[in-house]
Amino acid sequence: MSELSWWLLGACAAAFALKISGYFVPRRVLDSPLMSHVAATLTVALLASLVTMNAVTSGQELIIDARIGALAAATIALIFKAPYLVVVLVGALAAVALRATGLAA
Repeated sequence: MSELSWWLLGACAAAFALKISGYFVPRRVLDSPLMSHVAATLTVALLASLVTMNAVTSGQELIIDARIGALAAATIALIFKAPYLVVVLVGALAAVALRATGLAA
């Protein structure tokens, strides 16, 4: 086996150990309000970071284009508590408008 294979097996074992360790956490810890708050906040933070990374990168490059404008428009719609479908449509229409006017590639 190559060295890369050993690293891959080690990463798989570490991921499995981390997942299986969740079964040994006491129920009172999982049911605490603090843990519920942390889990909810972490989910939103991970989703926000994923959206941001997809909006400003392409491969290994930092890209500033219509996706930034679409993200800004969708954020404004979210601030005004628009329904999810409206947020998506506002973002898409902002990207179309920016590309049609030539303001962004």
